[in-house]
Formats: sequence, structure tokens, C-alpha cells
Amino acid sequence: MTGPAATTQPAGSPPGPPTSPPAGPLTGLRVLDLATLFAGPMAATLLGDFGAEVIKVEHPERPDPSRGHGPSKDGVGLWWKHLGRNKRTITLNLSTPGGRATLLRLAASADVIVENFRPGTLEKWDLGWEELSAANPRLVLTRVTGFGQFGPYAHRPGFGTLAEAMSGFAAITGEPDAPPVLPPFGLADSIAGLATAYAVMTALAARDRTGEGQVVDMALIEPILMVLGPHLLWYDQLGHVQKRTGNRSANNAPRNTYRTADGTWVAVSTSAQSVAERVMRLVGRPELIEEPWFATGAERAAHTDVLDEAVGTWIAARPRTEVLAAFEKAEAAVAPVQDVRDVMADPQYQALGTIAAVDDPELGALRMQNVLFRLSATPGAIRWAGRPHGADTDAVLTELGLTGADLAALRAEGAL
Repeated sequence: MTGPAATTQPAGSPPGPPTSPPAGPLTGLRVLDLATLFAGPMAATLLGDFGAEVIKVEHPERPDPSRGHGPSKDGVGLWWKHLGRNKRTITLNLSTPGGRATLLRLAASADVIVENFRPGTLEKWDLGWEELSAANPRLVLTRVTGFGQFGPYAHRPGFGTLAEAMSGFAAITGEPDAPPVLPPFGLADSIAGLATAYAVMTALAARDRTGEGQVVDMALIEPILMVLGPHLLWYDQLGHVQKRTGNRSANNAPRNTYRTADGTWVAVSTSAQSVAERVMRLVGRPELIEEPWFATGAERAAHTDVLDEAVGTWIAARPRTEVLAAFEKAEAAVAPVQDVRDVMADPQYQALGTIAAVDDPELGALRMQNVLFRLSATPGAIRWAGRPHGADTDAVLTELGLTGADLAALRAEGAL
């Protein structure tokens, strides 16, 4: 199976995105992306990557803030090019009568709405589940918030950083004698985006059986808690509170990052006993394998200083290329610690087609992460990168049946 190939559009300034994209497995699914920033929009992106028609709905005067996050080129936000890919962009002020009416018309033909307003906001505009489901009983309304739709924190502003702190992630991340560490990117949002796409597909599968849509309630604080694993069980059953251990593990050793002779770094993992034994033979310390404590991961972790010294000394005496080659020959688990430059050149990512090239009318050739996984029969594709604010408003609403006079009236009202 080959890697997924991104389809591209010619350079220049076409009036709209490609009209005949390859048929992905979600072709025919219509998604309205009302969300901003990262978790909700990422879920919509993942659906669009596999063929769903995603219509990004933004306020006429206040675009999605993700357009302005991070570096830009020629005034165009690069994060948006990634997050907004495979989406048609329209403007709509949902707080106006015309905007409300237009959204209900769009909802009537949609399968999914993704939104991340604070609880009660859609209801304030008379666009809650009661009104949306009346317009389309088969609709899946996906609500992504910091803390969920109910509970004592529901109306607080919520961001991924708060989820990373509240979930226990920050408490176990970092060196033992240093402050808790937050990730330098939207980790909780990204995990929630993946979880939301899964939730949407689950709700759609239920709709296939029942014929009825439903509400998805996704709270940012929950998916990151799920991926942290069994630490709730450990506390519940044993009173065990996981501590910060830096790059070390309480479950196996050696497990760390190690500096090579040429000033680069590698990461070593020995989650399997056989791999731990191969590593010690490779670094010239086979006698450690005979120690009684070497027989289990937890016992090895209790002797991390000894094992780190053995592995670290051997690695420090050799350049990274030699270290990687020796580990590969020994069938021991190692990986280079790569920055983005290394990732772009990595032969495994190249073989998988992980990095896609896309032609963009605004910026020309772009490279970004490809679709998330490979399907042998119905692969996904990047059909276009994120489009300008409101670029497809007239086209989408004309397809909905609105006339030129209707559009003019909506603009006069401030709805577009």
C-alpha cells in the first residue's frame, strides 16, 4: 500500500476550490464547522481529509483566531493553511435574524455541525438543539467546550492549557525537582480533535441504525485524561500518586534521552525485557543482565542510575549515525531526537508519504502533514489548503438557493 498522495490545484487564483475532488469514503457527508481555534476545527479537518464537504462558518468581522496564530507569510497565517484545508469558507453572523435563518437552511442539508461556543450561546440565538433538530432530525450536533455542557465549571472559558493542568498531565511532566511542564503546542486540543472526529463517526453510525441524529458533548478535560492511562486506577486501588520523573519511567529502564559524541540526542526504550537485554549486551555490560533486579521493568527502573550510566557512557563516545546503526543491528529500540528539519528529511516519513505537497493560490507550493492514516481502497487527500476568509460565501449560499438579492439583503443586515 502506498502513502496517501495530496491532490493539488494549479497555481494562480481560481474562483474556488476544486469542484471534482477524488471520492473519499466520507464523500456525501456535509459538515458545518462553526468552531474556532483548534479542537473543533481539527475534528472537521479530519473529516474533510477523507472526503466530507466541510463548510467553515466564520463571523464576518471576527474570523477564526487560528488565522492569526503563529508565524505568517505575506500576511497569510500558516497555521490556518493546515487547519483550514479541505474547507469551503463562508461568513455568517449567527446573532442576526438573517444569519440565524440562513444557518437553519444550511443545517437542513447538513449531517454534522461542530461548534464550540460557551454553553447556552446557541440557545441565546434560538439555534439550540430544539431548533436545529427540528430543521433536520438526522443532524449530529457536536459541542466542544472546555468543561462540557453542564456542571459547576461549564460556563467558564476553557482552553487546552487548562485541560493539560487539570487532567494531571502537567503534574507528571518535567523533572522531579522542577515545576510542572505544559506542552509547547495544543496537546489537549489535538487529542480532543481526534476524539471528536471519533465521536462524530460513532454518532453517525448510530444514525444509520435509528435514522435520528443526536448531540455529542465533548469536554477538553476528558480525552487527555483518558490517554494518561491507568493513574486513576493506581490511586483508587493503591493510593499511588504518579510523580514527575523527567524522561525516565517508573515501569522500565533504561529509558531516557542520551547525548551522542557529535552533540545530538537519541531516545532509547526498553519496554520489552528482551530489548533491555540486547541493549546491555550492545553497550558492553552483559553482567548487569544477571543481576536479580534486572528481571522486571519495575526493578530495572529502581536501578535507573546504574543503567543510565552504562548506556549514556557508551552513546556519548560515538556519533549519532554509529549509535543508530549499532542499535538497529542489535535489534534494540532507538530513535533520533529530531527537530522539524530532520522530520522533513526523514526517509521513513518520506516512504509513508507523511508530508504532502500542496499548491496554494496565495502562497504557492506548501508542505504540511498529510492525512492521518492510509486506506488501501478509499484514501483521503488534501484537496486544497486553508482558503481566505469568506472566499466561498456567495457560491455556497447560491447553491443553497439564495439569489443575488437575498445575498445583498443579508449583507445590508450585517449577516454576511
